[in-house]
Amino acid sequence: MRRTALAAAVALIITASATAADGPPAAAIKAIHCGHLIDTDAGRLLGETTIVVEGGRIREVRAGRVDVAGATQVIDLPSSTCLPGLIDSHTHLSLQFSPTTYSDQFRLNNADFAIRSTVYARRTLEAGFTTVRNLGDLEGESISLRNAINAGLVPGPRMFSAGGPIGSTGGHADGTDGYRRNLAGDPGPKDGIINSPEDAWKAVRQHYKDGVDLIKIMPSGGVLDESSSVDNAQLTLEEVKAVVAAAHDYGFTVAAHAHGAEGIRRAIIGGVDSIEHGTFMDDADMKLAKEHGTWLVPTIIAGKTAEEQAKIPGRYPPQVAVKALQVGPLIQATAGRAYKAGVKIAFGTDAGVYPHGQNAREFKYMVDAGMPPMFVIQAATTHGAQLLRREKDLGSIAAGKFADVIAVEGNPLDDITLLQKVGFVMKEGMIYRGGN
Repeated sequence: MRRTALAAAVALIITASATAADGPPAAAIKAIHCGHLIDTDAGRLLGETTIVVEGGRIREVRAGRVDVAGATQVIDLPSSTCLPGLIDSHTHLSLQFSPTTYSDQFRLNNADFAIRSTVYARRTLEAGFTTVRNLGDLEGESISLRNAINAGLVPGPRMFSAGGPIGSTGGHADGTDGYRRNLAGDPGPKDGIINSPEDAWKAVRQHYKDGVDLIKIMPSGGVLDESSSVDNAQLTLEEVKAVVAAAHDYGFTVAAHAHGAEGIRRAIIGGVDSIEHGTFMDDADMKLAKEHGTWLVPTIIAGKTAEEQAKIPGRYPPQVAVKALQVGPLIQATAGRAYKAGVKIAFGTDAGVYPHGQNAREFKYMVDAGMPPMFVIQAATTHGAQLLRREKDLGSIAAGKFADVIAVEGNPLDDITLLQKVGFVMKEGMIYRGGN
């Protein structure tokens, strides 16, 4: 019996060694036949094109309809336009505004928000957004969502999470605004609330410890918190510089929520990588942004949604409604002026202010602001990849990049609203919508 067992063991080892020598199984090859393809690198529409996908990356892109040897799956999209998976550079995948938002913070546990985030993540992915920057959560639940998506436990876009935002006491990042005194407490750097350059260093280092991908700061007021100002400056220039210095030590980029002109000025001079919203950005701010190479992420849909909601009696607390009615009518025009001034623009929506999955509505608002259709598509592809510093992997359909491919019926350059009706979604070679 011992000899039999020994022989069996030896045979098992030999088999395992042979398997290891052969290496892992070959990656599956897929061929996608597109009626048209948008080359976002060159900014042009191509005719019939074949995309060859091997595993999770694009092996090659070939003109015409080409038979691909060894393809295990062929996806025919003869009347569709293919383009890279879209990038939303400003989302909140664990949050979504509703009439109960201001009481939810007292009723719901963080686990409730985490579970809901899995639903919102899937809606975002199925809408064609294969990559997002998540710029703010409650207690790090977006970091857990990112990890679950990366592990293949739940479907969702590729996430770059900032964790919770960093701001000042009573500012837009202070989640205790509106609480009664005995509940508000005194949040500090561990909670993302800073009141000095020293606090800034501690807050960034805590975020690093928590596992974030980038840093989000609040140097000006905001709309939906329960304070009274949307545009006052809420971080000093020294505090902004300290956040940026600490963040850059860890290789993080810094996104700055800023509506007011002075907050925008301090953020740009302080060295942030992007301005989010930028509602009251003036000509001097735009000049500074060009000089410093600072990105603007306009989030027009968030401003318009907040304005619409503010007109519904009782939907917002009175001071919030006043702020929403200030921002809504201005944010689109400011984005248009920034485009004409040559400010770098990346697509972002502030998803969660409006229902998740409707991200592509922003394209129409950007076009209506005076931006050409090709430009706004590039804002959600090549520009988003540049902002993330992931140009080697994202932003265009090219050999070596992640196989993030979406498709719509017709030509979105003729009708940008077609991007609200994505029929095919592939992320890293896996199909999440459409296909055959």
